[in-house]
Amino acid sequence: MELTNLAELRPLLEKYDFRFSKSLGQNFLTAQWVPERIISESGIDSTCGVLEIGPGVGVLTNSLSKKAAVIAAIELDNKLIPLLSETLAHCGNVSVIHGNILTTDLPFIVDKYFSGLRPVVCANIPYSITTPVLTKLLCSRLFSDLTVMVQREVAARICAQPASADYGSFSVFSQYYSYPRILFDVPPDCFFPRPKVTSTVINMHCRTKPEEIGDEEFFFKVVRAAFSQRRKTLINALLPLLGSRLTKADIAAALTELSIDEKARGETLGIKEFAAVAKALRQ
Repeated sequence: MELTNLAELRPLLEKYDFRFSKSLGQNFLTAQWVPERIISESGIDSTCGVLEIGPGVGVLTNSLSKKAAVIAAIELDNKLIPLLSETLAHCGNVSVIHGNILTTDLPFIVDKYFSGLRPVVCANIPYSITTPVLTKLLCSRLFSDLTVMVQREVAARICAQPASADYGSFSVFSQYYSYPRILFDVPPDCFFPRPKVTSTVINMHCRTKPEEIGDEEFFFKVVRAAFSQRRKTLINALLPLLGSRLTKADIAAALTELSIDEKARGETLGIKEFAAVAKALRQ
């Protein structure tokens, strides 16, 4: 069965009484070149155990099964579970798990399915849950790489550099945990139903040794505060966080000591600069 062929896909969906859910962000790939290029550029091979999120009808899953050692695919929609049993019946190395990725026990999945393998993620992530899913995956520190398809604007934010329009707190977060890079765009006409936005495939190679930032919790509080009001200088943006114990002059003195302009804004600082600021203010 050619799952990217709408003439074959429609009867299959009708057979299982499937209805698309906007809340689940369901858009199925109808261009075979997309999964093939995703896998080619991801570096996935027979040494990998792959976590897939939202396999849909199994287009990407089917291609992954030909390259990876094992695939564990998490699917939330119970209507798709029996459908996947049919479309992936020939894939002996695929396990479909009915569940919600946001509540899934990731250490359990890795231990159960990927023992002795290199754990990676490969997925077309629903737009509405991109940030919480990536946050959970990165913070788990369980995977060597995440190759994911996201909305193009989100991909731009993840990979943005300091002083660019797209640079923000999630850029800093993503780049603290990984080395992200854009691979390629996927136009709307590669999906059914057709989304209103362009998608982008990115690779996030997870850092084995993150940058030294000191107190991680305080570091990210400083980063979030710095971007909370982008038009304000770093000093004014940090005051609501630190005002109970530091004055404007205190913060200015700390920045001067670090050779950072008092009029600098948060979006001009990289991870190392934010780490230095957080350390100085913490002390």
